[in-house]
This record gives sequence, structure tokens and C-alpha cells, in this order.
Amino acid sequence: MGEVLEQFFIFVGLLVCLVYLVKCVRFSKCIFLRFWKVLPRSFLKSMGQWAVITGAGAGIGKAYSFELARQGLNVVLISRTLEKLQATATEIERTTGSSVKIIQTDFTKDDIYEDIKEKLKGLEIGILVNNVGMLPDLLPRHFLNSPDEIQSLIHCNITSVVKMTQLILKQMESRRKGLILNISSGVALFPWPIYSLYSASKAFMRTFSKALQAEYKAKGIIIQVLTPYAVSTPMTKYLKTNMITKTADEFAKESLNYVTIGDETCGCLVHEILASFLGHIPPWVFHSGAFRKLLLACYVDYLRRNAALGPPRGAARAAGAAPSAVAAEDRAARPPGGPPEPEGPCHGSST
Repeated sequence: MGEVLEQFFIFVGLLVCLVYLVKCVRFSKCIFLRFWKVLPRSFLKSMGQWAVITGAGAGIGKAYSFELARQGLNVVLISRTLEKLQATATEIERTTGSSVKIIQTDFTKDDIYEDIKEKLKGLEIGILVNNVGMLPDLLPRHFLNSPDEIQSLIHCNITSVVKMTQLILKQMESRRKGLILNISSGVALFPWPIYSLYSASKAFMRTFSKALQAEYKAKGIIIQVLTPYAVSTPMTKYLKTNMITKTADEFAKESLNYVTIGDETCGCLVHEILASFLGHIPPWVFHSGAFRKLLLACYVDYLRRNAALGPPRGAARAAGAAPSAVAAEDRAARPPGGPPEPEGPCHGSST
């Protein structure tokens, strides 16, 4: 019996060493690709003539649109706000010389895909960036205190990925090449309390992407999910950039170095390091009441100091609101144990 246990523990030890060796090799590869570009400049262009980017009017989607145009691809910009699309298209054409098509649509609806399909007809699409996303509120909230936009969030964060992939993957399969980048989020790596619905929707994108890559890798198609943490975009209320918080341009440019690294990446080296650190924290810590209190105190304070959240609800008092009305408004919006939070959906690029 003693020998059997000894062999068992040796086996477990070797298995653990192997897992960490694989992680070290992957991390070393990320470091190498961060500082030395090994992909030929023509690689992305070889996928096809056109790239399609959803949520392209601002943030990460806009950054990918410019970067792919600089790489020599023509781009199709899809987003909700026509004025932003037109301005972005004009700037891309002027600065890169690439051709640009725009499609105005609202991804919170589910009856839009036949129109998109018709407008994409005849284009050789080599790259799809599923970037559009919706975060009802940047500040953490309990589920029952969240804005009632459940169906819109599901359509924007989940349905859009499935339907756009279905539209474009068919022609990629017939040509036996293509690249699909699905922009998920670091909160998809494990369940995040107080961002429950958003975290779950991004986890779907992660699982869907990795399963599809297993199905279509042998057919010459790269399907990669990206799980970044903080990126300064309209969705994150233009968080102040620092060593961890990247600009959208920085993130898009660096992430394209990693398209051949595997079916999943954080998209930038510093976020890979952060994910590795967080991955060593037991799940029960994140799900504990103490952690939620810490999140609602320290993290909310950080967001208020570093993001353009606008005046807190209490500022309504200065505008002449009755003190009792302000207090009632704060109580209605305040999750248990947390400070009052501003309302308002925030649509745009995923982070």
C-alpha cells in the first residue's frame, strides 16, 4: 500500500510540474512575441481582402479597424452610430488608403443579420473581429440592482458572436483559411460576483470560441478568444492609462502579434501576468462576502478617481433636489454594503 501511495504522489508531482512547465513555455512565448515580431507583415492580409469589425465606431473596435487597415486589409465597420462610423471611415481611408464600407445596425436587436448578410455579399472576408459588447454599468452591482437590460445584453454580447460567426465562417471554411478574433474579457476567466451577467456572457464567448477552434483548426481557420482586463475605452469611461490599463490602440496592436499563439490569450503581456496571478487565488476568495465588500469599497473608489463617471447621485442636491428625494434615490440604487452608483447603460467595445 505504501508503494502504491508513493507512486501516486510521484505521478501527481510530475503532472503538476508538467502543467507549470507548459505555462512557463507559453509565458516565455508571450514575452518573445511582445518584443520580437515573427509573423510576416503579409500574414494578416493573406487571410483575405476584407476584415469585418463589429463595434467599430469607438474603443477597441475602432483601434482594430485602423490597425488592420494599416496591415493592408480593406475593412467593414459595423456599429450603431452612423456619425461615428462615417468619421472613422473617412479617417481610415485618408490615413491608410484602404477601402472602407460601413454598416449601421444595433446589435441589441436580433432581426438584423439578414441585412448584414446582404451587405457583405461578394466580399472575400479573411478576418472577423467580434468586438461589440455591452456593459450596463461599469460600477459593480448586485444582479437585482442592475439596469433591466437583460435581453439587450444577451443579444449584444452573445447572439452577435454566434450569428456573425455563422455568417462569415462558411466562406472561410470553403477557402480553408481565415481568422476570427472574439474579444471577451478577463472577467470571463472565472465567475465574478457583482458583475454576474456580464461575466457570464463573456464566459459564453470564451467557451464558444475554444470549442469552435477545436472543430475548425484542421480546416486552416484560426479562432482565438481574447480576455483582456483594463483597456481605456468609452465602455470603461476612459479609465486613466497606466502600466496595467492599456489604450485601445496599444491593446489592438500588441494582440495581433499573438494570433498564432493558441486558442486563447489576454492580448497583451501585462494582462497575461495579471491573469496568472489571479488564477492562483482560490475561487472561494472571490465569492466571499469579504471580497465583495473590498470590491465595493476599494474598487469603486478607484473607478470614481480614475474614470469619467460624472457626478455622483448626491450631486443632485446641489441642483435643488429635495434632500429626502436624493436620499431615497441613493438608497434605491445602492447595493447591500456598497456606495451609491450612477445609472446608465454603456455600449461599445468590450473590455
